[in-house]
Order: sequence, then structure tokens, then C-alpha cells
Amino acid sequence: MCGINGFNWKDKHLIRNMNKKIKHRGPDDEGHYVDAYVSLGHVRLSIIDLTEAGHQPMENEDGFLKIVFNGEIYNFIGLKKILEERGHTFKSHTDTEVILHAYEEWGERCVEKFRGMWAFAIYDSKQKKMFLSRDRFGIKPLYYYSDDNRFIFSSEMKSIFEHDIKKEPNDAVIYDFLVDNLIDHTEDTFFVGIKKIMPGYNMIYDLKRNVLHIKKYYDLRASLKKISDDIPVNRRFRESLLKAVKQRLMADVPVGSCLSGGLDSSSIVCMMREIERNKDIHTFSLVFPGIPIDESGYQRLVVEKTGVKWHKTSFGGKELLEDLKDLILTQEEPFKTLSIYGQYRVMKLARENKIKVLLDGQGSDEILAGYDWFFSYYFAELFKSSKKDLLRALLEYRKVYGTSKLILYMLIFLSRRFGRSRSKYPYLTRSFIMQYRGRKTKKPLLDARTINEASILAETYFSLPYLLRLEDKNSMRWSVESRVPFCDHELVEFTCSLPSHHKIKNCWTKTIMRESLSGLLPEKIRLRRDKIGFATPDTHLLRSEEGRELAYSIVGSDAFKSRKYWKYEKIKNMLDKHIKGKKDYASVLWKIFLTEMWLEMWIDSGGET
Repeated sequence: MCGINGFNWKDKHLIRNMNKKIKHRGPDDEGHYVDAYVSLGHVRLSIIDLTEAGHQPMENEDGFLKIVFNGEIYNFIGLKKILEERGHTFKSHTDTEVILHAYEEWGERCVEKFRGMWAFAIYDSKQKKMFLSRDRFGIKPLYYYSDDNRFIFSSEMKSIFEHDIKKEPNDAVIYDFLVDNLIDHTEDTFFVGIKKIMPGYNMIYDLKRNVLHIKKYYDLRASLKKISDDIPVNRRFRESLLKAVKQRLMADVPVGSCLSGGLDSSSIVCMMREIERNKDIHTFSLVFPGIPIDESGYQRLVVEKTGVKWHKTSFGGKELLEDLKDLILTQEEPFKTLSIYGQYRVMKLARENKIKVLLDGQGSDEILAGYDWFFSYYFAELFKSSKKDLLRALLEYRKVYGTSKLILYMLIFLSRRFGRSRSKYPYLTRSFIMQYRGRKTKKPLLDARTINEASILAETYFSLPYLLRLEDKNSMRWSVESRVPFCDHELVEFTCSLPSHHKIKNCWTKTIMRESLSGLLPEKIRLRRDKIGFATPDTHLLRSEEGRELAYSIVGSDAFKSRKYWKYEKIKNMLDKHIKGKKDYASVLWKIFLTEMWLEMWIDSGGET
């Protein structure tokens, strides 16, 4: 796991400065290569082949190919054997070198053979071009800037801003965020001119003509296959997940895991113990003793069953607010809630305990219909197939989750079926709304009609890309590599091909995982229906002394009052009502406050990051 940088001219000093900006991604080693056409930079977090043979930029035997690579190719040993049979020779035990030889052998289509996560750039000095690629689901980031003469790329935008590029807020993306709650859904970022290579895409940059060509190489929908009900799907799911976890244990350093106490992380930890019966396994958890969101009781069940070493962290409002500036600088773009701070703390805890690699359960909710809002699609499917089953499901849902949630998801179902209500945002300025209301941003979750359609959209558009961005930035801030078994593309393709009753049945979400992992998981966790994750007490925090002080300092600033996006008086009134306990506006207020803090730190300050 590393950080990569590059641009299309020679400047040794500048490429070194770019490397320094992302040194946290790779504190173990640093390298660069420059010639008349390119400058390439790399910072290394040593995970596989810890020797100097893994130094990057790395070249092929003839020296005409150079690569900078961030990620892991989990099937590289098998690919290496195939390449050796075809006459390729290797001088290291790294997956990086396998990518080089795979490119020599198969060209741009080499990425179709990779199983893993990656963002890399290969410089071909013979053809005077750069080949860049990002993995199927965007686990690893790759940003770029391009104008008439310059092409610049990096794992993080802060390196790109080492160049003479003005920081300007992308108002269209801010609109998508504030109005439609969309984020990381497009190649555009919150900065004008800075884009990202999208998941499942390759890019060719012609160094002679200064022209780039972007091409999609992976489509989840096109990769799905019809799966017959006579196949033992439970066994196949368990074997597929076990394989995905086993592959992600590949490392020359200790590998640990996040442990929230939920179904996903608990499954990973229990599988790690099944695979590595005699090894020490370190787990990292967020706890809130005495608070309803505390999950330490569930975490303890996993620890007692598996005998793993359990590391815990917690925090209060004071710690969160002290770290908030660093969190915003780490993420580089706004985020929806403070819940990601829990993940930030867990990654920091792993770093303090000298664990470089963590497994995490990200991606399970998307492919297994784990979010509450999937129930609206469940009800829609039952409405179409059996009104009797729908009534039975509604009664069961109300018994388990309560009447208020039932009403919410029935309203979502009805609005999708009989017409969409137009949400209003009285706290946003009319001029801002009118300027971008005609944007042709997709709202695909409103168009989806089934659980599987919604699942694919969550995986590729609405949910997962944003969560993977948060995960990468939070983990690499602390020089920790995060691996996500539920994003294994073969597991994703298999699960997304299954009939929807394997995801939700009788008001039980993640049906196939609950059934297939019977006996592996503690029963109280296997049969959990609540979902917390790395939650933070956002509502309470705004009412605490520290939270009130921060909120009123933001709302009272001249910068906040003069923004073109929102109405100061309306937001001040919302804050007053929230503080007094009359309304709970935490989700809206934090989204606005975090956007304002991003504007102040990244735009107003002149970019002193």
C-alpha cells in the first residue's frame, strides 16, 4: 500500500515535494524517476517483500517500462507462474513486478486478470504514453488534473495542489451534495478542474500529443450470471467469502481486523480465526461504555469465541473537536456526518499498536441489502408478487422495527410508485437552487424497482464509492492498509446475481450470510437486527458545551453569513431549536457545518494544508 504521483515533464524537485505531501501513505520508502517526458514519484508502505527489491518506481528488464503502484493484487502468485511459463523472469517477490509483466504480455487488458485493489501508472518510454488504471470498485483512489499542456496525477489531491493550480469550489458538486445527498458519484470532485479516474476505468495519456483517452473495462451488470436455485448457494457463499478473507491475509507483516460487533466485521474475524488457528490476531474496536450506541457486549462475544487480542478506543466531544481539522484535511472533500471519526480513531489505534494491515467489512451492506432503506424495495417486490405476503411482512416489520420506520419506508415505496414529492430546502438560497436545479445528475435509487437493482446501484454509484473514499483516507492517514473482502469482485458478482430472497426474507436482511455462517458466528450476533457501526453521538454533540461553542462560532462568522449556498438566518434558527431540544436537525446541520469548515480550510485559507 502506497502513494503515487506523476506529471508529464521533468522536475525532480517538484515530484519530491509531491511525495512529501503524501508521506503518510508510505513512510517506509520513497522514490522518484524523471526524464524529458515524465516525472514519477512513489512513497511505500512495505507489506509484501519488505526488501529493497520492492522499491518503486520499478522497471521491467529492458528498462522501457516504469511503474508506480498503490494497492494489492491478491492472485499475483498464480499470475506469476503463468507469466514464467511464457518466458518472463522476475527479480522480486512483489505483485508490482507481476503487473509490469502482465502489461507486457496482455497490454491494457491485463487488469481483467487482476483480483484485488489498485491504482497504478505505467510509463511506456517506447510508445511515449502513460497507462493508468483503477480497480473495479474504486477501493484505491486516483486523482488527476489536465489542461492544454499539463497532466498531473496522484493518490491524493493535496499533492496535485503542489502545482500552480487555483483552488476553486465546484458549486455543481456542492449542489449535488447539499440537495441530493450525492457524493463521490461522478468523476468531478469538490475542486474545479480536479477529477478522478472512476472505478473500473483505464486511462491512456499520449505524451507526444497531450491527449488522454478514458475507457471503461468493467461493468458489474454485464458480469452477472443467472444462478439456479438448485445450486447450494449457502455453501458457495461461505466458500467465496472464506476465499476472499484468506486472500486478504496475504502479507509479510501482521494482519488485524476492525471489530464493530456487527454481522460483517464479526464474520471476518471469525473466518480469520478459522483460517489462522494458531496465530495472534489483533482486533480494533470503538466503544462507548454506558451509551446506547456502545457495542462492546457484542464485540466481547466474538473475542471470547475466537481468542483474538482486543484493542479498544473511545472518545468524547473534546477529542473529536480537537481532531476535526485534521479529519477534514485528511478527507480533502466534505463528508456527510461525523460517524467517520470513529473509523479514524480505530485506524489510529492500529497504528499505535504497530499493525499495518486491517480487514474491514465495508461493502457487505450494498450486496446483501443491509441498509434499512432496502425494505422499501422489499415491500415493492411483495406488492407486485403477493399482497398477502406484503401484509404479513408489514406486520412483522412493525413488530421488529416499530411503526415510525414502517411509515417512513411505506412513504418511500408509495412516492416511488405513484409520483415523487419534491423535497424543499428552505435553508438554501433560491438563487443557488435555481442555478443547478436542471443538472442531469442521476437519482437512480428512485428509479430502481427491485432489491437487486438497488443493490447494484449502491455498489457502483450511491453508497460504496463514498464509503471507500472515507476508508482509504482514514486508514492511510495513519499508514494503515485497509482490505475489504466483501469487495472481492467474484463474491460481489455471485451475490448480486442471486434472487433477492437471498438478501431479504421474512424481514431478515442479509439472509444468505446469516444462514451460511451458522455455527461460525456467535448466535446473538448472527441474529442481530439492529445496525450501529462506527457511530458517533452527532445529535448530543451539538448540544454539548464544546459542540455549541463550535456551531455558534461557525454560524456567527462573516464567511458563513456571506456564502451563496445557504440562508444564515434559517440555519441559525434551526441551530437554536436543536440546542433547545425542540427539533433534531443534527444531520442537516453537521452537513452544512462540515461543508463550511471545508470551505474555510481548503478554499479561504489559500490552501495551507
